[in-house]
Amino acid sequence: MRLRWTPSGWGRLEWQLFGLSVAMVLCVPPPPVEAQEAPRPFRIGVLNAAWAASHPTVEGLKAGLKALGFEDGRNVTFDIRFTEGKLDAMPAAAEALVKAGVDLIFTSQEAATQAAKDATKSVPIVFTLVGDPVGAGIVTKLAQPGGNVTGVSSLQTELVAKRLQVLKTLAPAVRRVWIIYYGVDLSTTAMIDKALHAAQRMKLDVVPKGVLDAAELRRVLREVRGGDAVLVPEGSNPELVIATIEQSLALRFPAVFGTALWVGYGGLVSYGPDYYAQGVQAAALVAKILRGARPQDLSVEGAERIDLAVNLKTADLFGLAVPRKILLRADAFRR
Repeated sequence: MRLRWTPSGWGRLEWQLFGLSVAMVLCVPPPPVEAQEAPRPFRIGVLNAAWAASHPTVEGLKAGLKALGFEDGRNVTFDIRFTEGKLDAMPAAAEALVKAGVDLIFTSQEAATQAAKDATKSVPIVFTLVGDPVGAGIVTKLAQPGGNVTGVSSLQTELVAKRLQVLKTLAPAVRRVWIIYYGVDLSTTAMIDKALHAAQRMKLDVVPKGVLDAAELRRVLREVRGGDAVLVPEGSNPELVIATIEQSLALRFPAVFGTALWVGYGGLVSYGPDYYAQGVQAAALVAKILRGARPQDLSVEGAERIDLAVNLKTADLFGLAVPRKILLRADAFRR
């Protein structure tokens, strides 16, 4: 006598009776099937120069992925490497992520992206906060990135004319604007050319200055005089931005920044992409890659959310009356 299970799940009892085969179908449940092993969560490596794991782009990435069905700890995990402003630590951190076997690397700013690109030619890379990806040599074309890299451009070149205009509107007495940028960043060349052309229409003199550290920055800022202002592009070295804010407040010269994050630290005004929103936007590219798309087939996107932010306390400190057109247009204020 033996008991077998039919494809429908019913039991079939078979035995021999006086030389004849007898069968009976019984309502007997089949033995339990062993649970299939759950798939391994995707491992996302994160690389930036932040001072904490909770950088706004990373928080935006997590929120964006969760909305797309990738929840932290369930089907994705994060290996976050932040270098606390130490750009020389980027290459080692990028190589460590590759050796750890991550499935994708998410970067913020040019230095981190370049370090990741140098570390691997196979692991997909999705970047944020890169001002000009083509100018920086990170991708060959925006529509066809090539290689293993794609991401979200922060539109540094495209937005520089508007930043000059916002600065001139808020501080109409300005006649000369110093563009102080991190000298290693390759993406600044096109931005400076665009600024020089835009400045002619606004009757502004533009003085580009590349610096490598805070000491060199302080030497340049000693040349700032009355009627001068500073434009700070998004770069790989956040220490230079913080040092510029400190000098701007101490010496009372107006400065325009690339994102509202720096207005929160005391910067006068900013016009540019929101960090958190760039992370959310990049999450869609990450999700496509995790589901099988190739980064070289995904066009580099321009940042979708562009904000104007004003620090009213700093404006008052500088004796600037914020025009009504700025007040009506601004997305955020700091008091």
